[in-house]
Amino acid sequence: MKRSLLRGWTNDDFHMLEKGVIRAQHQLHETGLFSDESLAQLLDNQPDDFLTISTMGSDPTRFDWIEGDRNGASGREIVELVHAGKLWLNMRQLMKFQPAIAQVVHDIYDELESKSPGFTAQDRSANLLISSSTAMVPYHVDMPVNMLWHIRGKKRVWVYPHFDHRFASQTVLEKVCGGELSEDIPYDPEFDHYALVFDVEPGQLLTWPQLTPHRVQNLGGLCVSLSTEHKNARARRRINVHEANYWLRKHVGKFCNSASAEGIGAQARQALSRAIRLGRKLSAGKAKEQFVYTKSFAIDLQSPGGIRMLDVETRTPELLREAVST
Repeated sequence: MKRSLLRGWTNDDFHMLEKGVIRAQHQLHETGLFSDESLAQLLDNQPDDFLTISTMGSDPTRFDWIEGDRNGASGREIVELVHAGKLWLNMRQLMKFQPAIAQVVHDIYDELESKSPGFTAQDRSANLLISSSTAMVPYHVDMPVNMLWHIRGKKRVWVYPHFDHRFASQTVLEKVCGGELSEDIPYDPEFDHYALVFDVEPGQLLTWPQLTPHRVQNLGGLCVSLSTEHKNARARRRINVHEANYWLRKHVGKFCNSASAEGIGAQARQALSRAIRLGRKLSAGKAKEQFVYTKSFAIDLQSPGGIRMLDVETRTPELLREAVST
């Protein structure tokens, strides 16, 4: 029998998956897969197209997140820069490129499916988040269902009420699912009065319902978290409903009052979303436009802090806010 990577889970924990906010225990930090040496090797094996390198300011009310280029830096050099500077790395789609991590993720999800009535985890994926001790992640939502398995360092996570349009309006979620906006969304410090706040230690998991707004501030040490994502019939339908609503508002001028993933209306809008995607494929393979950040800096070990700014035009926070308001 395989060793369980879950620790001390209760029946309530298993039953609450995708329904509410859960903090539970795991043993990923004891596997030896996430030492500095292992992280460097993982980075060396990760294709550049699936590695995001970012930096940011210190004010959560200002959106000053920028992305950069690896510029040939080795995994060891990048890990050293994360220790010394203010960087946030996202190694995306790990299960395609990192077999040992893929096996661990499948083991976790298989156990969750076996012990959680009605829970299914399809379209499984995983990202590895490696970040400096003072890094922060702005207010955002994740389109798939997200589970944050914390492994190293300490971070504070604010989780805001889910399915509440005061914190992520229906129009904003439509633009995220429609590809017009990134998953970063408008934030007001007043939202913090309504947030659940967790100081997360190695060996702890946080998870919440799909499209729940949250933000993160590291509190100390190099931070490593495995972020697993999955979909199932309900999760895909919820995204499809928002995408169909986005298309109807943008192209037909019709605003749909409901974003529910249940009922006949949701089924009809899911069918519309699928038809839209089929139409794109038939139109010379045209894919849905997706928001992407301009790379504004490059890793450069000869520059102060290991970062050299590039002379490029960056999409600014002001433009992001304008996109949200229209």
